Amino acid sequence: MHAFACPNCQRPIHFEARLCPHCGATLGFDPMTDAFRFLADEATLWRDAQGETRDVVVCANNDDHAICNWLVEPDEPSHLCRACRHNRTIPDLAEPSVPPRWARIEAAKRRMIHTLLKLLLPLETKAEEAPGRQGLAFDFLYDPAAEKEGRPQVMTGHDSGLITLNLIEADDAERERTRAAMGEPYRTLLGHFRHEVGHHYWSRLVENDPSALAEFREIFGDERADYQQALQNHYNGDSNVVWTEAYVSYYATSHPWEDFAETWAHYLHMVDLLATAGSLELSLQLPEAPDSEEIEVRFDPYTASAATLVRHMEPLAFALNCMNRSMGQSDAYPFRLSDAIVAKLAFIARLVAANRQATPPLSMSAEPLSA
Repeated sequence: MHAFACPNCQRPIHFEARLCPHCGATLGFDPMTDAFRFLADEATLWRDAQGETRDVVVCANNDDHAICNWLVEPDEPSHLCRACRHNRTIPDLAEPSVPPRWARIEAAKRRMIHTLLKLLLPLETKAEEAPGRQGLAFDFLYDPAAEKEGRPQVMTGHDSGLITLNLIEADDAERERTRAAMGEPYRTLLGHFRHEVGHHYWSRLVENDPSALAEFREIFGDERADYQQALQNHYNGDSNVVWTEAYVSYYATSHPWEDFAETWAHYLHMVDLLATAGSLELSLQLPEAPDSEEIEVRFDPYTASAATLVRHMEPLAFALNCMNRSMGQSDAYPFRLSDAIVAKLAFIARLVAANRQATPPLSMSAEPLSA
């Protein structure tokens, strides 16, 4: 996503901000304008950076739980913002460890929802669901067995537009333990959301489109293979599919559905990262690289081809990994994009382009921060 500035003092702020760390203004993100507003006029009006006001109120999850920083139209029946209204179940807040974990989950979910809106993808709630128009919903569940016994009873996953997330994934230590046990190079809350919503969009955009389904099977394989048996073979080490450079991760080898979801997540990774780089007007030239050229994000990542995304992503990922290693951290982007993976990303980019909505739910013309 692009970088944001406080509408009151114009200093840079993060997407999660509820108070400006520079001027102390109360902030709210307006998804209709893709910009922040600040509470002004003795806390009676929400103004933007130009001083213009709009009739909006804070999301009910801010009022009730101080868990959200998005604004909502005052006549919205649910009183929930564009992101929170997709929640079907929130966790039991009586357990003291739950509210801060839920806050981290919601922050990751809002970033994912923002990207889907900027991509102009169909995004109905379950209440808006209709034949051929599957809605998206979330169950965020507290699982005492996962924390106290190390044996989770709630499995993170997707089923017919419903994404379930075990709250234990918001615990950094537990998530790292799981990542190491499963041999994964990367495991984040945002990554979970991007992966699971990939399953949703396979069902929404591919399954019932004969042309898209035929192309999917040609590129990813036949999804009619027994899914549960494939996962069992994968986890037992009995799979006959070898992890090669044709797959973006080891998990992607387990079944064509998982290959699609893993590749979808990486498409969202690239779009969001390059949108951020572009709004910050970053440029990059690798020193003494053969045939090197300066990399500048002078295009709209939300509408770009996979080839354009990858061409800019590879040197940017290298630079990010260099900086992470300078801080003693693991690589921020520990992946290599082969030609086969790029072909899969290209399918997803075409799928997104073919399913853009005519009416943009977010402004597509965000201005970068001034230097």
